[in-house]
Amino acid sequence: MPTSVYNLFDEPWIPVRWAFDTPRLGPHAHPERVGLRDLLLRSGDIATLAIADPPAHSALLRILYALTARVTGLDEVRPGDWAARRLDILDAGQLPREGINTYTDRYRHRFFLYDTEGNRPWMQDARLAEQCDANNTAGVNKLIVTRAAGNTHAWFRHGSDAHPDLPTAAEAVLNLLVWHYYGPSGRCSAREVNGVKTASTTAGPLRTALSYHPEGNTLFETLLAGLIQPEQTVQREEDPCPWEWEELPDPDEAPRLPSGPCSRLTACSQHALLLVPDEKNPELVRDAYITWAYRAGRIPRDDNYLIWQVSQQGNRYPRPADSRRALWRDLDALLLKEPPGTAQPWRPKVFEYASEVSEELRVRALGFEQEGQAKDMQFVDAATPPVLGFVEEKAHATAPAVGRMRQLGELHGRRLERAVKRAWAEYTDDAKAKGDTWAAEAAARYWPAAETEFWSRFHRLDRTGQEPSAGLDPAAARAAFLRLAIDAYETVTASITRTQRGAKAVSNARIELFGGVRKKPANAQAA
Repeated sequence: MPTSVYNLFDEPWIPVRWAFDTPRLGPHAHPERVGLRDLLLRSGDIATLAIADPPAHSALLRILYALTARVTGLDEVRPGDWAARRLDILDAGQLPREGINTYTDRYRHRFFLYDTEGNRPWMQDARLAEQCDANNTAGVNKLIVTRAAGNTHAWFRHGSDAHPDLPTAAEAVLNLLVWHYYGPSGRCSAREVNGVKTASTTAGPLRTALSYHPEGNTLFETLLAGLIQPEQTVQREEDPCPWEWEELPDPDEAPRLPSGPCSRLTACSQHALLLVPDEKNPELVRDAYITWAYRAGRIPRDDNYLIWQVSQQGNRYPRPADSRRALWRDLDALLLKEPPGTAQPWRPKVFEYASEVSEELRVRALGFEQEGQAKDMQFVDAATPPVLGFVEEKAHATAPAVGRMRQLGELHGRRLERAVKRAWAEYTDDAKAKGDTWAAEAAARYWPAAETEFWSRFHRLDRTGQEPSAGLDPAAARAAFLRLAIDAYETVTASITRTQRGAKAVSNARIELFGGVRKKPANAQAA
């Protein structure tokens, strides 16, 4: 069977949603899936990617950013003014066809999903067929991150490693990307290189992290807004994507460090994979090798689409994905140059440039709530209304005030948690009682209501800092969030107020909603 047959530039593997105003030119003019070439050529007609799994969406966006930079020439800061060149492309309304065709012609042979003829399958390492034990492959259930594999429990579908349902090539390639960006650390399939066999890998560059992306009305706007101006020293020949490498890297040597935006977007994987096609139908994947990519050293975590913050020990780390945390609570860390907070968050670098494309851009957060090693918990996918017009550079007065409003919402959420936990501890007469059940119920009532309150006030703002209503009035915002906290507290604690002990506990703990008992200054106590 010929293996160089499934080319990702040509085959329809990327699910998309077309813009509503796109002309209907025929029954097949708007397919559900497109290949990379059609996606780039028709990005102005596509509203967004329609990928169900957020980590796959996030990973593919990074691939598309790199391809967009290449076909537009925005992968280098020169010639001329980089921002002006990007605006010229924006005014044209589409990515340059000549640039797309030139790049496709040059690298099409590196975009075969299976390629035993050239030994360079896309984003894979063909050497694994010899360096890994053919009887100890990972299997397709391990490859597809939403499936149960090995001895883990099946939640949404039944299946077995011995007789798995074979995934399509389109499904497999998206999960291939998830492994490259979100793969776990720890034990993996053994790989033997230069006579030494090892079976341990490092976590992927985005594992546990939440990724933030500017999003326009079309994929064309989204891709341009997602580009970051390269450093003056970046040269495209020294900033290669993995499919542009002349040779595959030596697994025994330290990985090559990213030197520019394209390698930083695409060449930071710590995992090596190889897909095995079905003998009868190359549209299906029969098996997969999944193992480590580098034995010595690791690629430092650095990404321009993450909020970076500082731990109490002074270590820099990305804000983690948390399926319980609403996106509005991160908004000031996306709009402000120096957001408030003890974690000293840094705004994702992409937002320094995104608003130049449009002030009507939204923010989409994509991530995977995970632990550092094998445990995966929950996908995270959230979006804001148009907010990029409120970045600090464009709305000097309003953006900091948005941060203050977020802080007020957070403050009363923390006070509510302390109040219900104290009430439970006093009611049970157990100082060690945690009251987690009450805290969870109170949070479930407060945070959705606080989100609605936040966006209601946000929508009443203008970008000059004026307050046509009580949108940013601190006193009014404080009172509104306090009322939501009180309502949640009274609802959660109502069941115990029928007894004298319960009513007393609820009454005593209520003061926590207002900040608790104020401690007297030391000099006042001495007097």
